[in-house]
Amino acid sequence: MEKNEPNIRPVESPEERGEPRLRRPTSADGSAVWELIAACDPLDRNSLYCNILQCEHFAETCVVAELDGEVVGWISGHIPPNEPDTLFVWQVAVGEKARGLGLAKKMLTAILDRAVCADVDRVKTTITKDNEASWGLFTSFAADRDAPLVRAPHFTRDGHFDGRAETEHLVRIGPFGALADVAAA
Repeated sequence: MEKNEPNIRPVESPEERGEPRLRRPTSADGSAVWELIAACDPLDRNSLYCNILQCEHFAETCVVAELDGEVVGWISGHIPPNEPDTLFVWQVAVGEKARGLGLAKKMLTAILDRAVCADVDRVKTTITKDNEASWGLFTSFAADRDAPLVRAPHFTRDGHFDGRAETEHLVRIGPFGALADVAAA
């Protein structure tokens, strides 16, 4: 290479760097998503049909992570009709092969960076008390967004699940930047 030639390197894809590729799901991903969720305790398994519908009807607010052609990550979410400033996250799944890469936060950020989420400045989800991975993700995400995190029991073991499932705590994060605004005041 000549001394004055620019040092140009080809752009590597995420997979060439050993990172999962993030993309919108299609209905063809439903089965792989269902299998991933089954492998990710303590997540509830929905019907295969439900996951296919999520992939098709909510593709703009869901994400699939692929590594070497395998689905290794998934987030399902939607924007509730009466809360256009909120992304509700239904499930987060990261397969064994992709753990430790910060993938869950990357997937959540990828969804929020889409045009459909231009007006979103809050995230809601529900988490059982013992789901340490989800608590870690959403606590860290709230800190990254300078946003308050508020939690309270929402769907209760006895009141909603007839004793068949643990209480789901509603987690509200946002508005984004609110803590930075308070600190600056």
